[in-house]
Amino acid sequence: MKVAVLGAAGTVAPAIVRDLAESEECSSLLLLDRDGPGAEAVAARHGAGKASTARIDACDGLAEALDGCQVLVNAAGYRINLEAMEAALTAGCHYVDLGGLYWMTARQIELDERFIEADLLAVIGMGASPGQTNVMAERVARELGEKVTEMHVSVATTDPAPPAGDGLLRLPHALRTLIDELTMPAIVIEDACPRKVAPLSPGGTVAFPDPVGPVETIFALHSELQTFTRSFGLTRASFRLGLPPELRRRLEALVGIGDDELAAAAAAALPPSDQAVAAHVVAGRSAGRTALLTAVTRPIEAWGMGGGIVSVAAPAAAAVRLIARGRIEPVGVCAPEMCVDPDDLIPELEQRGCTFVLEVRDRSLPA
Repeated sequence: MKVAVLGAAGTVAPAIVRDLAESEECSSLLLLDRDGPGAEAVAARHGAGKASTARIDACDGLAEALDGCQVLVNAAGYRINLEAMEAALTAGCHYVDLGGLYWMTARQIELDERFIEADLLAVIGMGASPGQTNVMAERVARELGEKVTEMHVSVATTDPAPPAGDGLLRLPHALRTLIDELTMPAIVIEDACPRKVAPLSPGGTVAFPDPVGPVETIFALHSELQTFTRSFGLTRASFRLGLPPELRRRLEALVGIGDDELAAAAAAALPPSDQAVAAHVVAGRSAGRTALLTAVTRPIEAWGMGGGIVSVAAPAAAAVRLIARGRIEPVGVCAPEMCVDPDDLIPELEQRGCTFVLEVRDRSLPA
């Protein structure tokens, strides 16, 4: 297939490009970004001779640029998800993105009938979290094999060798999205209904697998909580985010600054660590039983990329391969747990440095 990657010069897209360039299902790549030279640099470093580029804005001429593409992977900021989906509909290609931070996800679901009518698939939120965690939740639900009442997602990243004394941010993903996660009220599901929680509300200590270990978390706004209730019929659900204390302190110092200052801070940030390790935990409960599925994503040295970035990029690239193989059959707008089989996705991610461990217990979930 010919695959377009929007936001190609961004933080996560280079890993998506590298992954797809090494995939036989991808015959060619079209890298799209407002930053033309940035996209060209990504094509030269990671495109393996398969990539061409075009300078494009999601709100101006994207549909025309997609002519001949079978899939659009949107790795740009989540605020332009609707514009990217409209372009995919116009161009007649499938669509994959990295998430919509709850409120955008709700608006994306409203396009379901239009994608069905066009016989097209839109997999929304197919990064690490949302994305991998949604499919992990489906795996947990299958393991419990009965009515699931609770599902809780926790995410953290650690860097074994963080920069020392540089005074600059090292961002795990887009700065604006991180600020939104810290400033917008979080959502938890209680009694099968969404409830707002104040920003930065403590989520407690989560015991992540090694090498991350125990991390203090906060409740954060995330796409999983938008789709889990309709997918699993849950009565309780939550999303917890663990940030390194120094990163959190620096992010909180940026809250409330203007868009231009925020853009300048993002431009000055250090690239993501090539040594970072990402950990994801999904815990589910049914009557008297619990299941805990953990995932640890380590760096890929040959790519020069850390586990934080690989964990976001690999599920999106895997979704493209699965679409090419006919392994994702539904059409319409689908959350990952609705259309991606864990038995298909997990082996794909294991080939990209991710390790999964499943534990079933006949006792309560961890706090």
